Amino acid sequence: MYCGIASRVCRQREKQLGVGRHDQAFKFLGQDFESLRDDCLSRGILFEDEYFPPGPSVIGFKELGPNSSKTAGIRWKRPREICSDPQFILDGATRTDVCQGSLGDCWLLAAIASLTLNEKVLHRVVPRGQSFQQQYCGIFHFQFWQFGEWVDVVVDDRLPVQNGKLVFLHSDARNEFWSALLEKAYAKVNGCYEALSGGSTSEGFEDFTGGVTEMYDLRKSPADLFGIIQKALERGSLLGCSIDITSMFDLEAVTFKKLVKGHAYSLTAAKEVRYRGGLVKLVRVRNPWGNVEWTGAWSDNSSEWNHIDPAQCREMQVKLEDGEFWMSFADFQREFSRLEICNLTADALDSSKMHKWSTSLYEGAWRRGSTAGGCRNYPATFWTNPQFKIELQEADDEQGGHEPTCSFLVALMQKDRRKLRKAGQDMETIGFAIYEVPDEYVGHSAVHLKRDFFLTHGSRARSELFINLREVSSRFKLPPGEYIIVPSTFEPNKESDFCLRVFSEKQAHSEELDDIISADLREEEEVPEHQIDEKFKSLFRQLAGEDMQVTVKELQTILNRVVSKHKDLKTSGFSLDSCRCMVNLMDRDGNAKLGLTEFNVLWNKICKWLVTFRQFDLDKSGTMNAYEMRLALESAGFKLNNQLHNLLITRYAEPDLSINFDNFICCIIRLETMYRSFVNLDTDRDGTVTFNVYQWLTLTMFV
Repeated sequence: MYCGIASRVCRQREKQLGVGRHDQAFKFLGQDFESLRDDCLSRGILFEDEYFPPGPSVIGFKELGPNSSKTAGIRWKRPREICSDPQFILDGATRTDVCQGSLGDCWLLAAIASLTLNEKVLHRVVPRGQSFQQQYCGIFHFQFWQFGEWVDVVVDDRLPVQNGKLVFLHSDARNEFWSALLEKAYAKVNGCYEALSGGSTSEGFEDFTGGVTEMYDLRKSPADLFGIIQKALERGSLLGCSIDITSMFDLEAVTFKKLVKGHAYSLTAAKEVRYRGGLVKLVRVRNPWGNVEWTGAWSDNSSEWNHIDPAQCREMQVKLEDGEFWMSFADFQREFSRLEICNLTADALDSSKMHKWSTSLYEGAWRRGSTAGGCRNYPATFWTNPQFKIELQEADDEQGGHEPTCSFLVALMQKDRRKLRKAGQDMETIGFAIYEVPDEYVGHSAVHLKRDFFLTHGSRARSELFINLREVSSRFKLPPGEYIIVPSTFEPNKESDFCLRVFSEKQAHSEELDDIISADLREEEEVPEHQIDEKFKSLFRQLAGEDMQVTVKELQTILNRVVSKHKDLKTSGFSLDSCRCMVNLMDRDGNAKLGLTEFNVLWNKICKWLVTFRQFDLDKSGTMNAYEMRLALESAGFKLNNQLHNLLITRYAEPDLSINFDNFICCIIRLETMYRSFVNLDTDRDGTVTFNVYQWLTLTMFV
């Protein structure tokens, strides 16, 4: 646990120094491209990636698993073994470089195809200077945006081949390999090739740009959507579209006019043309499959092209590649179900002016028993979800005489879910709600709103729906003020890491809301031996024996005898390890035993916490659940942040999230003792204590 915490702290420090920006991308798995390349060149060898080696495990786990007929006969070959003159990029990166193989990742292909329309964005993902001629040693690298940070991913150039052809993504030109290697690097980030099967084009868009995606339901699209599309294309935004399916029987089904349901297309252009005395809006769409095209009006060989200016016709059709076609915007809205637009700089699409949005990003986690409270349907736990505050201070410029409002966009993304597919897990169902901060908490930051607030206040806004996509995003307009964003899974106790991004048109302050760690504890008075009740002394003599010292084993016997008499407590008894911990915490003279006064202090604490335990065992089950324990700790005077609550549940709860009496006692005594120790060491009361290694080990190893 401590190594994991130290690793997270180091990572956070690196990010504060700027690592994770595109110009200082994190080295994925610690692999540095230049160092590895230079080492291979100096040794005269070809790079072999030990973290993503050729074999069944990197291909897949189910339909493409080790024993699947689909993977039979796969061999791994380098491009020089596939053709005589391999090229990394041949005559520039174009949409024909992106052809689908035996993997259901058309969503990714659609994103890559759109990437080729913007050379600047392309080369953020595909760094320049890579080739099979200059400094070649079988190593390539690519950069992806991953949940708030850029990572540089190294791969070797061994690619899966079956029957002499590349199995997965490939270029129309047999000797061009940048797109196949890009797919391999993306598969490495996500665990294996099969993990890329099925998804939303917006996922690829965002991982290639760090932008934010908005989705439009084409059945309920805004009146100015064509203008929004044109403006987005002018800015280099990436656009994808698809046709919803109503059942798995519809998946990849081809319509009468040759559109594929459940398939990811890219939208690559939008133009108005003069046609028979009027203007017609057209959009250009690309199918990554390449061999199935729209056959309706404005398709490649339709008669409509005979009625527009020949020069414009030649200009528009000469750029068409196999799988790319024009259609009227009206047909597009009628035939397709949804449109995804990835805004590279999160510009306001519904304004005629370009705005640079103010952005904030927060990382968080939903953990069973501490921060995975589920949606508003679960009021007993909803309040435990992470909470974030946004202060909307400046109203938008264009108000049209209405009440001043502030535009902002909230995007909630769950992390690393594709990697978990091998373990049988997939996307959680996620969403968020937005609440107005009550007057008494305006201007405060160290406030985690509790259950009573959410029981008596409705949300001001929320995500359109809870859905099992990687990201849920919505745009809002609210009056200036302070608001709380509560991201959650739909059901409680669903675990996932997430990142929350907030974009606002004007400057807006935002922060995570969490309690400041503190403890309101009474001054601890050790009762002198002569003031201890005689009956207690007599009992102690019987329990401790002639040496008048309670050992760890004796403490275990004493406590378990007492607990066994309380039939309302569900417990398997105090373990030897728990008793050793309590002795170490209460032992003042360092002899690993408890004398009369030390035992008296411990006994009084146990009696006091027994009352608290019974008070918060609300269902009288003999145990507390994780959320009852959180309330119990607060009633005892402890204010802890989400991360600490999670650590306590991880350490002291049973697999079903119940906390029995012995674990509760160990937890709260340890918490109180460690807090008092810190206060005693913090002599200047600045909230910071400095340790040398001996002091640190002494404090941590023996408690």
